Amino acid sequence: MRNRQRMAVVAAGTVICASLAAYAPAGADGNDGGSATDGAVTDSAFLKTVHQGNLAEIEAGNDAQTNAVGACVKDVGRMLVRDHTKLDGDAKQLAKKLDVSLPAGPSAEQKQQLASVRAKAGTKDYDSAWLSAQDENHRKTLALIDGQIASGRNAEITAAAKAARPVVAMHLDRVSGGTCHGQGSSHSVPAGDGGMAADTNSGSTAPVTVGTAALGGLLLTGALTLGARRRRSRTTHGPR
Repeated sequence: MRNRQRMAVVAAGTVICASLAAYAPAGADGNDGGSATDGAVTDSAFLKTVHQGNLAEIEAGNDAQTNAVGACVKDVGRMLVRDHTKLDGDAKQLAKKLDVSLPAGPSAEQKQQLASVRAKAGTKDYDSAWLSAQDENHRKTLALIDGQIASGRNAEITAAAKAARPVVAMHLDRVSGGTCHGQGSSHSVPAGDGGMAADTNSGSTAPVTVGTAALGGLLLTGALTLGARRRRSRTTHGPR
């Protein structure tokens, strides 16, 4: 039993270290707190990686506001800029306090990802590619945060990771099968303005409300009932 427990601990540590290694920025080495694969989640490497991720999300959010087609994607992009600017401010304060040198910009991989998405600017394919990229990025960020929460050595950095987690989780919910997916679908129902339903053949609009539709149904039902009663009356009593 003890051997099994030891093996489980080793396996969990290996997963966490591998996760951080996948997102660690270039230059994260032992000179400022150890490498990302020195047997534990390294606090300084976490700050560096999170900082680069924040910068990438801010740039992607700004890009979406310029190049996305759907209003929802633009709105999510605006939200990313707002939230990741705040999160990055917290990360930079901690880095300054702990004397951790942060990268100047996103990683080469992050830049390449955005360039690939930007190549589809102004099309629905851009929106799909942007949402897919953000889904991937935020899943990676959550894995990184969970690694810090599980194995971080610095209490302040771990507290910051815990505070950031619900924000990142909320972003992931918005970009992964949430409100933006399916936007502009061919199955959408055309609609006019001000409670007007669009005529798909002529392009004109006619006022249609739940109340008028229901009233029409009641009038039709009443007319049919009255007609049936008159027919029964004539059958029973004869014509009047």
